[in-house]
Amino acid sequence: MENLDYARLQMAFTLGFHIIFACIGMVMPFFMVVSHHKWLKTRNPVYLKLTKAWLKGVAIFFVTGAVSGTALSFELGMLWPEFMKHAGPIIGMPFSLEGAAFFVEAIALGFYLYGWNKLPEKFHWFTGVIIGISGVLSGILVVAANGWMNAPSGFEYINGEFTNVDPVQAFLNPAWFSQALHMTLAAFVATSFGVAGIHAFQILRGKSVEVHKSAFKIAISFGAIAALLQPISGDISAKDVAERQPAKLAAMEAHFETEEGAPLFLGGIVDEENKEVNYKFEIPNALSFLAFGDFEAEVKGLNEFPEDEIPPVAIVHYAFQVMVGIGTLLALAGLLFFVSLKKKSWMNNKKYWWFFMLLAPLGFLALEAGWVVTEVGRQPWIIYQIMRTSDAVTPMPGMKFSFFMYVAVYILLAITVTWLMQRQIKALNTQKD
Repeated sequence: MENLDYARLQMAFTLGFHIIFACIGMVMPFFMVVSHHKWLKTRNPVYLKLTKAWLKGVAIFFVTGAVSGTALSFELGMLWPEFMKHAGPIIGMPFSLEGAAFFVEAIALGFYLYGWNKLPEKFHWFTGVIIGISGVLSGILVVAANGWMNAPSGFEYINGEFTNVDPVQAFLNPAWFSQALHMTLAAFVATSFGVAGIHAFQILRGKSVEVHKSAFKIAISFGAIAALLQPISGDISAKDVAERQPAKLAAMEAHFETEEGAPLFLGGIVDEENKEVNYKFEIPNALSFLAFGDFEAEVKGLNEFPEDEIPPVAIVHYAFQVMVGIGTLLALAGLLFFVSLKKKSWMNNKKYWWFFMLLAPLGFLALEAGWVVTEVGRQPWIIYQIMRTSDAVTPMPGMKFSFFMYVAVYILLAITVTWLMQRQIKALNTQKD
């Protein structure tokens, strides 16, 4: 493989790990402060025990997210120097603000960790709220920078030079809102169902059932609401992509021919050589409506674009199908949870807990699939319609050694985090109220 291949693999691998750590770090503080609030209102020791257990998880993922995020920031300069040479001055604002949000989060976490029985109770609780808000802001700011790569703005590109830079316009690029909304909800869905699934497993084992049922209800409430809102954000994102990146939309749907009243494909096997999709299920006119709000609207097919500007169709299509399929399943699971609040007898059935336990990893799978759609669907561009990924990669040889080193480090990091979390769950199961 060439340097470009190893650079892409390394970025994909490290981003794939970091996004999990970052999303959990963004969302878990909200579980923690809800449990803490319930403790302050009821003085039920179950909520205090749960709050302190989740606090340890928040601290672990804050540290791992910081480590993996720092590595990614170095990678941008190491792997893509030509990109950073031009993009750095333009999108420096969201990265700088993300650093500020990170430091606010770190300070608030320090107050929260060491403020028990030292700070006024309400102020102590409020520092937990700051952890959650600053974490979400960090995520939004990073996504704004990624949005700029999909919808570059805030500069003029003249004779290969980036001039008249407006960092505010670059930060508030046309893609930032739809991407930030979709990503934030995805983080809540993935983390909530993941955490709820872990607690469902502990309930099946009969370990500290009262604590785990309380934890399950808090986590799944966030996840169910986010999962039901996600289709709305998905619709906003799809319409935005249809307008700005028609080639990506065509790849998402494996839509090879331009047509009016375009059908929506469900499933199917992509044949890129013959430019067709086999064994698919079609919903007539649905793609035109979802993309443009008009059942007869024209949807551009991949045949409209030069061959060297078409992304890998099969990868994008399959990733999109996985994301949408899992998103639909989790939305239905959210509805099931809300119904079970009325039909409480369902929670006495082991099948109920098995169902939610099996859903635990799916949100993260959908999250990763969504990022595959975003990043692979933009190819061959690193800055859409401005700079190709192949032109941004480092000319330095030996990228394969860097790739294997990062793989080893991140696997070690994942093993360490898994071991630490297993210890925390075991401690929660054995701790006295």
